Amino acid sequence: MALTIHVLDYGDIELETSFLVLGHECGRVRRVPVYGFLILGGTHPVLVDTGYRDNAIMESLGMRGLQFHDNMIENQLAKHGLKLGDIRYILHTHLHIDHAGKDDKFPMNTTVVLNRKEMEFSVSGIMYPQYPKPDILHLVERIYEPEAMRFLDLEITGAEEIIPGVWCEAAGAHTEGSMNVIVETAEGLACICGDVIYDFNDQIVNHVYTNNWMEPRVTGNHAGSKREEKGAIKKLLNNYTFLLPVHDKPAKIQNQQVVGRLGMSVPGPMTETVPERQWFPM
Repeated sequence: MALTIHVLDYGDIELETSFLVLGHECGRVRRVPVYGFLILGGTHPVLVDTGYRDNAIMESLGMRGLQFHDNMIENQLAKHGLKLGDIRYILHTHLHIDHAGKDDKFPMNTTVVLNRKEMEFSVSGIMYPQYPKPDILHLVERIYEPEAMRFLDLEITGAEEIIPGVWCEAAGAHTEGSMNVIVETAEGLACICGDVIYDFNDQIVNHVYTNNWMEPRVTGNHAGSKREEKGAIKKLLNNYTFLLPVHDKPAKIQNQQVVGRLGMSVPGPMTETVPERQWFPM
């Protein structure tokens, strides 16, 4: 059976637009989704990211959480006939406040998988307070429980397999330890890319504030250099058929360009097509 990715809706957050795209519409507030991803069809159900703990915790970043009953992780999994204890692996693109807030709801025989460098980075203080104390302390507790945690060393290994058809690679952007989750689908490789991309339209399709051909815009929230961020985005566009960020709908990629947007499953029908950017000779 082919692997499929189902988008889970963990609610929304309201934040300043310039957080999404560097220097864009400073002072304007936008509402964006927070997604998780359920990978089905393999040897075990795999979950990517668990969302934010509660609405109140988002206030620590000056943001507003909009999480309601339907967005609770138990209810999102129930739509696919699953309970918390049915999840074999939780993979984290990274450990920011809106990605790892519900791990403590899962039993200790659910293995949390993350890049070791991200665990180190989370306690470095460099992007404090985007790593909330209760989330990180829970992960520390998992280290001391048998098989409750699995660390990857992606900067050394290059890639590590989780189940057949699902593997992780270093993202090289957003945080020092961010990782991409690659899924082999019947229609090509899909990449769950965390926050390397926030907004397809303003960063890639219309790429605001840049004149250069096919030059992506970086986010307003990253720990590395602008060159590293741009290179990581270009690598995603170059290597995958589908890209699934956490704060925007999935996109289909052809010839390093966004050609369409998808709904709540990948593979799945395109809900919107995007004209390919054309070059016209003088």
